[in-house]
Amino acid sequence: MTRPTEQTEPTTRSTKDSPSVRWALASLSLSMLMPSLDTSICNVGLPTLAHSFAASFQSVQWIILAYLVAITTLIVSVGRVGDLFGRRRLLMIGIALFTLASLLCGVAPTLSFLIVARAAQGLGAAIMMALTVALATETVSKTKTGSAMGLLGTMSAIGTSLGPSFGGLLIAGFGWRVIFLVNVPLGVVNLFLATRYLPADHARARTDRAPFDSPGTFLIAVTLAAYALAMTIGRGHFGPQNIALLLVAALGIGLFLFAEAKIASPLIPLTIFRQRALSTSLTMSLLVSTVMMATLVVGPFYLSRALGLHTASVGVVMSAGPLVAALTGVPAGRFVDLFGAARVVRVGLIAMTSGCFLLATIPLAFGIAGYILPIVVVTAGYALFQAANNTTIMTGILPTQRGVIAGMLSLSRNLGLITGASVMGAIFARATAAVDVTTASPGAIASGMRITFFVAASLILVAIAMTQRSRVMSPQAMTEAA
Repeated sequence: MTRPTEQTEPTTRSTKDSPSVRWALASLSLSMLMPSLDTSICNVGLPTLAHSFAASFQSVQWIILAYLVAITTLIVSVGRVGDLFGRRRLLMIGIALFTLASLLCGVAPTLSFLIVARAAQGLGAAIMMALTVALATETVSKTKTGSAMGLLGTMSAIGTSLGPSFGGLLIAGFGWRVIFLVNVPLGVVNLFLATRYLPADHARARTDRAPFDSPGTFLIAVTLAAYALAMTIGRGHFGPQNIALLLVAALGIGLFLFAEAKIASPLIPLTIFRQRALSTSLTMSLLVSTVMMATLVVGPFYLSRALGLHTASVGVVMSAGPLVAALTGVPAGRFVDLFGAARVVRVGLIAMTSGCFLLATIPLAFGIAGYILPIVVVTAGYALFQAANNTTIMTGILPTQRGVIAGMLSLSRNLGLITGASVMGAIFARATAAVDVTTASPGAIASGMRITFFVAASLILVAIAMTQRSRVMSPQAMTEAA
């Protein structure tokens, strides 16, 4: 079947094979690293920020929430805007906005100013995260897509995992403002690289552009904002406010589906979900990200309370995850190119399941080694899964849908991180059977970790079962479904 849209976005082989592709990938790597880093870098600084602004913890947590809610709410919509009006152009706007907002965060005179600046930073991050994966498929040749996805997966994992320890070092050495200001020189370099090396947008006549789906954008934004707030406010205490927000999210989903079925040019064409493999890949991404967030939530408590490590030692041990991510991401992408995405997805999920079972069963007597070995297995499995799953999705879609599908892929990951922090954190707290997790006994912490990672392993087993029920989609099948 011939794709009528392929002529609108030509990319010559010589362009994809030119040496400048390395600089283009450097820009895309920074565009993935910077927003991922800022997802978690502020967490460690909340006590310092509360003291600096003489504010309650409930107030300063909005520094985190404003960023997460902005990303979650807007990431699909900005992907669609990129499809319609140019991905390279919009990515450069996103980089500039993220960099400017980071500067404003770093010089914020009041807490309210900082929260608003963080929301603006979240908008820039949403643009960067949504369009980076889409642009990667236009930058490299198809035979190297897996390697590119592995590189971007590495940057995402490093940013999310390294945030707390890197943020702690910056705050200890230079104060809290530096955790935001460090983005400014990175942003300037990134903007230069994007301007010079990313493939240019192909001009399209206005008559070729589908109208933007404003009602769908509004409904999906309200729905995702309600869900994100329901999962993040309350610090693990699930009350009437959380339930009300979940009801709003459920109502929003219903209205969104109704609106998308009626509109001629929907934000998310519902027909793409007729292809089971796409729905499966997005769901697996959510489940796997939920499990990865559990390692970040539970790990510090286990290392400090159960194994008795000091804060500095906890940071060193926790760096094992980012180190493995850095070493395995690119090789994982090459494995995808060599052996195929379907096979690598299954290998990655099996490795993650094995690592989770090890975390749930290795006794305290094994000490630090008993923690690091399973984390290495889980993280390596995650790198394999992410490279293969992203390749599966992004190589099987129409060029005109790359932005919105990449946004949905990033959304599934972000929803997984939010859900993991809330739900897996609540499971861990409940499993310890302690009034306060921060003062729980080593035995209670070990018990909580055991139960939490049995649940995590069960989630990955669900993902494995889903791969058996759905074949990896071919580009032709995805095209026909779209």
